[in-house]
Amino acid sequence: MAELLSVAEMYRADQLAIAAGVPGPALMEAAGAAVVRAVCERWAPHPTAVLCGPGNNGGDGFVIARLLLEAGWPVRLALLGTRSALTGDAAVAAERWPGPIEAADPYILKGNPLVIDALFGAGLSRPLDGLARTVVEAMEGRTVVAVDVPSGLHGDSGRVLGTAPQAALTVTFFRRKPGHVLLPGRTLCGEVVVADIGIPERVLDGIAPQTAVNEPSLWRHRFPWPALDGHKYARGHAVVLGGARMTGAARLASVAALRAGAGLVTIACPPEAFPVYAAGCASVIVDPLEDSGAFARLLQDSRRNAVLIGPGAGRGAQTRAAVMEALDARRACVLDADALTSFADTADELFDRLDKRCVLTPHEGEFARLFGESIGMDGDKLSRVRAAAARSGAVVVLKGADTVVAAPDGRAVVNMNAPPDLATAGTGDVLAGIVLGLLAQGMDGFEAACTAVWLHGEAGLALGPGLISDDLAGALPGVLKALKAQG
Repeated sequence: MAELLSVAEMYRADQLAIAAGVPGPALMEAAGAAVVRAVCERWAPHPTAVLCGPGNNGGDGFVIARLLLEAGWPVRLALLGTRSALTGDAAVAAERWPGPIEAADPYILKGNPLVIDALFGAGLSRPLDGLARTVVEAMEGRTVVAVDVPSGLHGDSGRVLGTAPQAALTVTFFRRKPGHVLLPGRTLCGEVVVADIGIPERVLDGIAPQTAVNEPSLWRHRFPWPALDGHKYARGHAVVLGGARMTGAARLASVAALRAGAGLVTIACPPEAFPVYAAGCASVIVDPLEDSGAFARLLQDSRRNAVLIGPGAGRGAQTRAAVMEALDARRACVLDADALTSFADTADELFDRLDKRCVLTPHEGEFARLFGESIGMDGDKLSRVRAAAARSGAVVVLKGADTVVAAPDGRAVVNMNAPPDLATAGTGDVLAGIVLGLLAQGMDGFEAACTAVWLHGEAGLALGPGLISDDLAGALPGVLKALKAQG
């Protein structure tokens, strides 16, 4: 269930299910029953307030209230709006509710009941205001179970439209939406349960979703495990451009590329920095660049098939020239940090040369400098990264707690396994190195980026609090061993 469905795609899934013979009221009954099961598994019967909105989310609430009442729970139901305004399946659900319908108002939350938030679903498109906002704000500090999403949360972006409650539990249906996994939505949803409500799996064929949670099921079958009859040259020769001053970045990346499986890794560096790099990891080759044409000559060897430029490289004309030389050599490229910022004023010059074998790994600041003028920065994270990948022609990895990876063809994943401990200097260099190592072994850009982001997160989880970037590459063998054991 890695797929993420947009709000429009979820509406389509409902329509396809109904067209396949699943009645709408049956879907609503199943949704309500799923919420009740989840609630009863976690709490003993106690006073509960079910807050219903004017649409189908409110219809789910009527089903939930009725089933809880039948199970012996003390339930009060409040409706935002009037019963006469309900239509379709929601009106049918309201007819089946045997109890009184109170007007939605904060008073119903007195006594600190369990709150079932069935006011607004993922399709809300404007900020909450008036009474709706007052009622939602009154949920603060209470135990909230959200139906589909916490009211006020945008299902596609994870953004808060005015206000939204903090849910202890969110029950959604068939598939998660991007808003469940993008920040801040992910934190507001609490525990997320995805319930089967009878929508046939085959409806996905008619939707062809392009978004997913980054999970090994998406790329594990393409992971480049070493072959028994293989050798180091078959595993690729990665090149990292090292800078003269910030030498730690290239060293971190080069060791990560080796740990990710590259057969050989060379750091190409200024001659004056050679002693520093040579004193580092003995498994890494160091090649001093004696003149301005040395980097291009080094890349004439076709066995050097993947290049990382950026970590500690320095900003400016020399780094821009190195990027162009790597692209001229038709190598798979990872561009990070200084390589991205060096093109901040000439982004189109870079975009005209990139392709899907290239992976860009910016953080938010670098992303804004490189893409801000061409795509704008007002959209949600998923939309922005998709637009950046389409504009540049490269795979784009926008890093963060909810890292998004997007390909030029529209595919995108949201990563969920990165712990906050990764927010420390140098961890991005390690990530870039992992991507590089996988590209060197022949993975395509999108799958290499998705795999690297997940491995990076798992290494962070394995190390836990107190990790520093130097630790991450050493944690990869354990992560890879566990991944291989999964088959």
